[in-house]
Amino acid sequence: MSMIMADRVGSGENVFHGRKCMNDRIFGAVTGAVREAGEIVREHWHQEKNVMYKGAIDLVTRTDLAVEEILKQTLSGIVPEADFLAEETAADRDPGSLTWIIDPVDGTTNFAHGIPAVAVSVALWQEDRIEAGWVYLPMMGRNGELFSARQGRGAFLNGEPIRVSDTGTVSRSVIATGFPYSIRHKLDEIMPRVSRVLAASQGIRRFGSAATDLVYTAMGRFDGFFEQDLNPWDVAAGWLIVEQAGGRVTGYDPAGSYALGAKKILATNGRIHEELEAILRDEGFEDVRTDL
Repeated sequence: MSMIMADRVGSGENVFHGRKCMNDRIFGAVTGAVREAGEIVREHWHQEKNVMYKGAIDLVTRTDLAVEEILKQTLSGIVPEADFLAEETAADRDPGSLTWIIDPVDGTTNFAHGIPAVAVSVALWQEDRIEAGWVYLPMMGRNGELFSARQGRGAFLNGEPIRVSDTGTVSRSVIATGFPYSIRHKLDEIMPRVSRVLAASQGIRRFGSAATDLVYTAMGRFDGFFEQDLNPWDVAAGWLIVEQAGGRVTGYDPAGSYALGAKKILATNGRIHEELEAILRDEGFEDVRTDL
């Protein structure tokens, strides 16, 4: 298994070396491409959204399509050898041996309603893991918030290092979650877990963008996040960013290591992980908040 290292970005010639770390030049080129793609979101923000429906509550807009297209064009020039697993054109959910995993607009419903929790998510997958990830929130703050990470190099927000929170108990935690497009058929499965976490924690937040939830967990705005029935493009970049920020990512109910495309994901600061996991599985849950 070899890590991609492009010695001459933009020259059309890429050279591969051992799997150690990503070349700074290629990382910078992708960072620029992600920012450029996010500018399309900003440009379209006050324009007609041209909403189309992939399902009863699953939306797509011209912006999703435009962002995905520009990313595929740009990333093809940076790493010609990689293929793509992108939300709006994916034929399946499985990456190849070297694959860009793209969610062009994570939070399309938010975008359509003018809610700024919208993310451009890009990850590079090689063989068996995410090597690098970028999540850009173009509508957050004056110039947007760009989260990034590389294997073994830490996690960053706009170039500054970030770390998960040091909250030690669920009772002092703010937990994020989300609901699948099939929520109408899974209320009896999902809502008991939500009720237990709501009773045990300081509160639950639901932003409608898994990529946002993950990077907010990575920088300590949230202490944990759980959700089910997500796609690889929803979580690929955020998964790496959480881990590189010192957090922990697994499955839940059943517990175990997280694998790309798994049915359920649990991401936390690490300190509350086992407690939150037990609450989600309904193992000996008690409401231990002291402010009741």
